[in-house]
Amino acid sequence: MPKSQMNLRLDDDLVRRLDKLAERTGRTKTFNAREAIVRYLKDIEDHFLAKDSLGAFRNSGEESLSIEKLQWDATDR
Repeated sequence: MPKSQMNLRLDDDLVRRLDKLAERTGRTKTFNAREAIVRYLKDIEDHFLAKDSLGAFRNSGEESLSIEKLQWDATDR
């Protein structure tokens, strides 16, 4: 996959934290920063997917089920 370079400014405290993490994990600061961005993007994408899905459900007019109406079967897990 092609890669692009991005430059950003970080405060000194964040750089120190990345330095410590890199030393502790044996990974580079770049690896750890990229991993943090990847995880953040997954989380925020999930947030907006859930928000959009909830909005679509509310606008659909469908009824929701109460927790009491749900039947949980331990074998389904």
